[in-house]
Amino acid sequence: MKTAVVYYSMSGNTQQIAEKIADALGADLIRIEPKKEYPSKGFRKFIWGGKSAVMGDRPKLQPYMLDSGYDRIIIGTPVWASNITPPIRTFITENRDMLSRIEIAAFVCYAGGGADKALDKLAALLGIDRLVATLTLIDPKDKPAKDNDEKVIVFCQKLEG
Repeated sequence: MKTAVVYYSMSGNTQQIAEKIADALGADLIRIEPKKEYPSKGFRKFIWGGKSAVMGDRPKLQPYMLDSGYDRIIIGTPVWASNITPPIRTFITENRDMLSRIEIAAFVCYAGGGADKALDKLAALLGIDRLVATLTLIDPKDKPAKDNDEKVIVFCQKLEG
């Protein structure tokens, strides 16, 4: 099954997991980046990012390569204010037709909670009842946990099985 891992990562947590999943599944890795970066430090990071997520912003993205031959897309995003990130929202909006015809799985990285709400909002934005598989991790790069690698393996096995 031709698979792509499509992700946005500000601090590297989501990128780390995206790379592990892509490697384990032999999937293509596609990084989504906004044309205008969000503040990445201090108070502005949380206020600006949270406001953008809550307001449903859809920023313009840097060009990315995505062909229509995928059977499955795995979406990776940090959780901002119990929501998906605005760059991922833009990606979904730009690719809604293709995404409606293939399997969708997702993983989220978070620090302050809201992972389940973010996954529910992702499914709703995609117009589906549920994702094929989901994975939630607490900032895996910044706060490594012993069981993170096992969680990634189980997630990938669900997709392979």
